Amino acid sequence: QVQLVESGGGLVQPGGSLRLSCSVSGGIFSFYKVAWYRQAPGKERDMVGFVRPNGQTEYADSVKGRFTISRDNSKSTVYLQMNDLLPGDTGVYFCKATLSTWTDDHDYWGQGTQVTVSS
Repeated sequence: QVQLVESGGGLVQPGGSLRLSCSVSGGIFSFYKVAWYRQAPGKERDMVGFVRPNGQTEYADSVKGRFTISRDNSKSTVYLQMNDLLPGDTGVYFCKATLSTWTDDHDYWGQGTQVTVSS
């Protein structure tokens, strides 16, 4: 069974930084594409960015240049480094691991961690 646990959320002032972690257990971590999503109150869950098994990353336009996703296969962990945080970055941040097979994509979600950007 695949389980994801996010950590590192909290309260930070505008312009500050946070690093979130997504620890994955079960399966073969190096095979997973791992994405970060966030959900603001009353809004849909939007993708922030993702890292492919080969380490390539892509980001939403709203976070390009401020957020960085990295993975450490030896620790089965993906990180989301968030710099220059804005109040609009507030929300619950979730990670999702995707295992792609020839026929299906299998998605696994974490429980989320709250990030609040406020002075």
